[in-house]
Amino acid sequence: MNAAIAHFAIATLVSSCGILFVLLAKAGLRKHISARWQYRLDLLFFVLLTIPLIPRRFFLSLNLPTWFNISQFEDITVPNIITTEEVGPAYGMGLLQDFAVSVERPEYFSTVFIGIWVVGVIGLVVAMLRNNRSLRLIKESAKPIEDKQMLSIFTYCKTEVGVKCNLLFRSSILVKTPMAMGFFKTLIILPTGKMSLSDIRYAVLHELMHCKNMDIKINVIMSLFQVLYWFNPLVYLIFKQMRFDRELACDASVLEMLPGESHVAYGETLLNFAKGQSSMFPLATWLCDSEPQIVKRIKHIASFTTDSVFSKVKSICIFILMGAIVLFQIPVLSALADNDNRFHFQAGNVQYVDLSYFFGDFEGSFVLYDLDADIYIIHNRDMSVTRVSPNSTYKIFSTLIALETGVLDAADTLRKWDGTMQPFDAWNQNHNLATAMQYSVNWYFQNIDAQVGIGELYFYLSQLSYGNTNLSGGTDFWIESSLRISPLEQVKLLLYFYQNNTVFADEHISTLKDVLRLSERNGAVLSGKTGTGIINSRIANGWFIGYVENNGRDFIFATYIQGQDSAGGSVASGITLSILEYKGIF
Repeated sequence: MNAAIAHFAIATLVSSCGILFVLLAKAGLRKHISARWQYRLDLLFFVLLTIPLIPRRFFLSLNLPTWFNISQFEDITVPNIITTEEVGPAYGMGLLQDFAVSVERPEYFSTVFIGIWVVGVIGLVVAMLRNNRSLRLIKESAKPIEDKQMLSIFTYCKTEVGVKCNLLFRSSILVKTPMAMGFFKTLIILPTGKMSLSDIRYAVLHELMHCKNMDIKINVIMSLFQVLYWFNPLVYLIFKQMRFDRELACDASVLEMLPGESHVAYGETLLNFAKGQSSMFPLATWLCDSEPQIVKRIKHIASFTTDSVFSKVKSICIFILMGAIVLFQIPVLSALADNDNRFHFQAGNVQYVDLSYFFGDFEGSFVLYDLDADIYIIHNRDMSVTRVSPNSTYKIFSTLIALETGVLDAADTLRKWDGTMQPFDAWNQNHNLATAMQYSVNWYFQNIDAQVGIGELYFYLSQLSYGNTNLSGGTDFWIESSLRISPLEQVKLLLYFYQNNTVFADEHISTLKDVLRLSERNGAVLSGKTGTGIINSRIANGWFIGYVENNGRDFIFATYIQGQDSAGGSVASGITLSILEYKGIF
């Protein structure tokens, strides 16, 4: 939940920058764009407001290479699923011990955040319902117009505007300015009382133009976005601008239909109804607006000229350019929002497969790199590039750094227990590198990290491009804290390690390879390390990463799982062994 909230918050902030860009561009280009195209540009705001609501995996799919393969798991024969209990005795992996401590993480922040957001949403929804109630009263008070002249004007105006749908023509004593309302069944409502025929005609033309442009439906969409983004002041600003641009666009469309000598009369109609203006309703359209905006509309009417062909072409080109910029921003904005949380991976030698059968109720990813075939086999593309805490798998590179800096001596890796009681009996004793790795002894690796120093750790992890290289989480930065890495990055780092293609000396890599060796079966050797994340006493996620040397063929793998509980490293290792056995690798 926290990750989803963080993604929404960051994406909202970044998309707000896109909104500011469009606002500034519109202000700078206002003289070069006609009123109607100004309003069409406003619709790009809907695209920018939609970005934070789109799941991250949608953006990921935008970058799918055209040469990828997707193969579904074929249940020809039911594969063997290796349970946690079978991992040790049946597969000779007694050296694999999955110990981890719980990280207490307060979860009230997300609850408070969502609570505040819900309160704001409820408040705006209540306001909208009250508004809708007022509109319903107007609708109930509206009486059919029976005056033949007015009906004739209404029919003629519908033909002029080109509106063919069935509209209701009414009048009401509750309105003082012409308006249109109704999402499914549209009503055009005039004030009750004596009006000149010209005022009736221009008012009807204006509201019919709103109907033709589907402005009532756009109003509803605006209101929904305003409810969702009630906390963002930019949303109020852009929707206020949109409503004004909508009226200018509607005025321009009507004026283009009228002969030049009628423009003054149209402006006078606007002023006539402005004198009796009352409340406004965001879910409806109306002829009049606030006094400052009426002044601007009158000036626009007074200076109106029909768009030339050049002006239309220029407006269209600017709209296309701005639209292209906004559309190209979508994956960019998503990448910026997720820059620290995702590994941006592109390769042609990838095969995406569905191995969900092996994962059961757990969500997870499996990444396998076949060195001989030079191909990545990936289950769950989205999760394979999602950075999560490495937990105890980090101890592989903690060891390498300690060996490289001389904090650990391969000939003597013993560290003495300081007597502090630990959560597991196996930790309450002295340990060397082999036993510390076997029992995943946290204090051992915290001790060598402290001796290495945060500066040196950051230097080496940066050289390795180890995930997000964020060490700000204190001494436990690798335990459900700041440091994060994706399954694909785990495989790439293990590949460099296995091939001795790193900043570390060959003898240090050789020392660690001996420690990581877990099991040999039918001539194949398995090496690796588990990792488990326990949050608030709940086993939330698990890792198993490593490599298999199988009679001349080499494979690097990483498995990550997460769930409500019991999603530990031992379970991840069982899933991994099941897949490796199914593929004939181990």
